[in-house]
Amino acid sequence: MVALVPTEAHGDERGALLNFIEAQRAAIRRSLLGLTEEQAASRPSASELTLSGLLKHVAEVELNWLRLAQQRPNEKQRTEDTWSEGFKLVGDETIPEIMEFWSGVAKETEEFARSVPSLDDTFPLPEAPWFPKDGRVSVRWMLMHLVQEAGRHAGHADVIRESLDGKGSFDLIKEEQGWG
Repeated sequence: MVALVPTEAHGDERGALLNFIEAQRAAIRRSLLGLTEEQAASRPSASELTLSGLLKHVAEVELNWLRLAQQRPNEKQRTEDTWSEGFKLVGDETIPEIMEFWSGVAKETEEFARSVPSLDDTFPLPEAPWFPKDGRVSVRWMLMHLVQEAGRHAGHADVIRESLDGKGSFDLIKEEQGWG
């Protein structure tokens, strides 16, 4: 079943972490299954979150953490003025375009995680009120954080999707797998 995270090869911590990240990505992608752009942009609950907005947000968050770990500039860096645009599709952005973007980010994340000499390698956190002064985190921490970030938003996506048409995650898995 797709919801079961595949086991890693014995001792493959990187593979295990990447499998858990991918399982959460898949849950978010699946929440959009069969929806129109309009449905995916709708707000069926009290939350301001939308499925298409969550898709874009998690893709950009993953890119941001990847660029921090790589110690490279983030080409999609948000400012205070553009922060809200990270939670909705703007201009001519489409769900397939954001899916393709996220797929590229996911590939880069895997390549980086598999190529870094050690998951214990650290990188600096940027200055921000929510990070400790001169803080650093490991690549392992970043990968676990991506599991947490995507998992949290996969739960949001479940609630939003169920509010739209009553379909829960197992309904969507069955649909995705062609089980009726």
